[in-house]
Amino acid sequence: MAKGTLADRIRLRLGELSPAERRVGRVLLADYPAAGFETVANVAERAGVSAPTVLRFVTRFGFQGFPDFQAGLRAELDERSASPLTLYEAGDRTGGPAEHPADEDLLSQGRRVFTAALEQTYAELPPHDLERAIELLGDPKRRIVLTGGRFTHHLAQYLALHLMQLRDGVSVLSERPVERTTAVTGWNRRDVLVVFDYRRYEKDKMALAELLGERGGRVVLFTDTWLSPVAAHSEVVLATQVTAPSPYDSLVPTMALIETVVAGLVQTLGEDAHARLKEGERLAQATGLV
Repeated sequence: MAKGTLADRIRLRLGELSPAERRVGRVLLADYPAAGFETVANVAERAGVSAPTVLRFVTRFGFQGFPDFQAGLRAELDERSASPLTLYEAGDRTGGPAEHPADEDLLSQGRRVFTAALEQTYAELPPHDLERAIELLGDPKRRIVLTGGRFTHHLAQYLALHLMQLRDGVSVLSERPVERTTAVTGWNRRDVLVVFDYRRYEKDKMALAELLGERGGRVVLFTDTWLSPVAAHSEVVLATQVTAPSPYDSLVPTMALIETVVAGLVQTLGEDAHARLKEGERLAQATGLV
């Protein structure tokens, strides 16, 4: 089971740090992981702290010094870029085929791996990120646009279908260039972009997040524990475990998290959501759609 990225660990422990150390943590999170490969002096200057403060920060997270910290980042980057082929050929993926007991059948292995992935995902998820995601998605003054990748586009559609039943102003970003360009042209500070981006990350997601950020909008990111580069432009980052019994990253925890978000939206929107569901059901029956 993946232990989570350094970014996850920093985010979870920000409240334990001194004010100066928190500034270091925010600098690293704002441009993760690139900021971690700068010099101690550069990080200190960007955070407005002394070089010893930066060194104290990295030792708090178990590193012997800044070179050790950067070595950890490099190892993390290798994991971020892994593909199903490299995982298959390595044969040592945590929770994967090489690690299950010799006498463990497939059903038992699946139950063990997926149960552990779900438990770790929920244990490591910052409550304030989940609450902020629900707040943004439930704000009737905002428009919601969703997009995903090769394997995650259907998750964007799945969440979008739920949102459409609960509120107005929801759409899935088209894959067709003309329609996509038309949609992003009108983006402004009222828009929330929900991005699903898992390793190997897709460049267009970064460009979309940057564009909306420049226009004052908000980005909610669903990603893995190594964090999509989109995290640097996201107000909310919801990271999930992807460990599976095969070389393919699992989206089981992501699906569970989506349904948790939907449950929170139902509670937040309350009677407005109830009334919309009732009207939608009435119209569907009246027009023969059900």
